[in-house]
Amino acid sequence: MRELAEDLAGAGRYAVASVVGLRGSAPRGLGSALAVTEAGAVFGSVSGGCVEGAVYELAQRVLATGRPVRERFGYSEQDAFAVGLTCGGEVEVFVQPGSAEIEAALAEPPGRPVLLARVVGGPAALLGKGITVLGDRVVGDLLDPADLAQAPTGTLWLDGLEVFVQRWDPPARMIVFGAVDYAAALTRIGKFLGYRVTVCDARPVFATAQRFPEADEVVVDWPHRYLAATDTDERTVVCVLTHDEKFDVPVLVDALRRPLAYVGALGSRRTHERRLERLRAAGLSGAEIGRLRAPIGLDLGAATPEETAVSIAAEVVALRRGGSGAALSITQGPIHRDLVTTSG
Repeated sequence: MRELAEDLAGAGRYAVASVVGLRGSAPRGLGSALAVTEAGAVFGSVSGGCVEGAVYELAQRVLATGRPVRERFGYSEQDAFAVGLTCGGEVEVFVQPGSAEIEAALAEPPGRPVLLARVVGGPAALLGKGITVLGDRVVGDLLDPADLAQAPTGTLWLDGLEVFVQRWDPPARMIVFGAVDYAAALTRIGKFLGYRVTVCDARPVFATAQRFPEADEVVVDWPHRYLAATDTDERTVVCVLTHDEKFDVPVLVDALRRPLAYVGALGSRRTHERRLERLRAAGLSGAEIGRLRAPIGLDLGAATPEETAVSIAAEVVALRRGGSGAALSITQGPIHRDLVTTSG
């Protein structure tokens, strides 16, 4: 929803439709949102196009009546013309007028943690009401923030009320070591995917903001020294693009011992074999070395820095979402896995 903030600024009255329930295959995740303004403008999406027309009509009704509504859309084999998801899944959408709680969530600067909780099931007078938690500040008083502190995005029951909780965390980090042309392309696609991107290189002539304008920060330091002093978590992506042993081996020793989402290293297969020998000599276990994605990326036949960046990003997404990396045309099973929208 917070991606709608710029579009809704100064738009006047609006209604917001949010995905609050999913079953089976669905194109958009929990928390995906679509907004309709009083003037009829539409922003966002709740289904990738399958049910947008019906949701638009619901939003217009909500704008006219001021009363929230909840609707379920699924696939109907009996009625080919029924509104629903052609992918066979089921989605529940909650539509409500804009509120002080939603306004507070939209107004918070990107990158700051936000928790928005709204009643989506219960007495009609309480539907759409809730709280927004912004650090140590709370907007609204219907719910107790302590009851929501550990709640993930999704629905839960509190005192007989069905509450939809949505939290936006600060963006995950992507740390790119090596200020090379591949890094410039990877920085752009990393930002596109919503990461906070840092480029680090020990060579000041290459590690400049002018060469990497899309990066959130450009650091001149030895990679292993920078990583030792920086914070990471289980969402952090580390890409080592130096393919120079004096730079990449020390930083990989540290990275592979951390609980990171992804660790990859650029280089030929021959370079990787030498790298493995040095990592073993540095004392890394087989399990730790087994976490290394090298040569980095999926086999797309990439030839340019931009294509290589796509192959790296594809591997990062596949690992994060549990994908195989294979062509969908030769796989079976659901295309859309369980999705949660948490971008801030």
